[in-house]
Amino acid sequence: MNLHKITGKLAAFAAALVLAACSPATADSKPTAQPGTTSTQAPATPTLHPISGLAVIPLTVTTANGPRVLKVELAASAEEQEHGLMFRTAMGPDEGMIFPMNPPRRAAFWMRNTVIGLDIIFIGPDHKVLNIAANAVPYDETPLPSAGAASGVLELNAGRAAQIGLRPGDLVTW
Repeated sequence: MNLHKITGKLAAFAAALVLAACSPATADSKPTAQPGTTSTQAPATPTLHPISGLAVIPLTVTTANGPRVLKVELAASAEEQEHGLMFRTAMGPDEGMIFPMNPPRRAAFWMRNTVIGLDIIFIGPDHKVLNIAANAVPYDETPLPSAGAASGVLELNAGRAAQIGLRPGDLVTW
């Protein structure tokens, strides 16, 4: 065998080793990042609220004061939306609940079986605040309507919208 053939076989063998080392991970393996690199692990499971069991997601309101990130419970299904924050006795200052509506539609909320006062923020299809039903009274069954088709409704503690400077026309993204 000549030197050219031996060198070629060694190069092929080295290439095979490199390919094996770079193959995708198997289902059993757990990729980890080396110090100073970015992790290749999948994102963690969403946080679940300890009382409702709903997923907690970040929601950003952008007001004249700048952006503010809130942690909100996601009431996605009809059943979750029907229950909402009923019977809850407390909620943190930067917590709330978002009710996505697809397709967007006119909406009205009431406070039946709702123990804590709320600000009910109606969000249009452009993700801008349509109107705010501020300081909704606990247990009041008076419908509080949106000022147009809503693609989402955000509930915060009563008075919180004013505290953070949230007004109609402000952007809300989730």
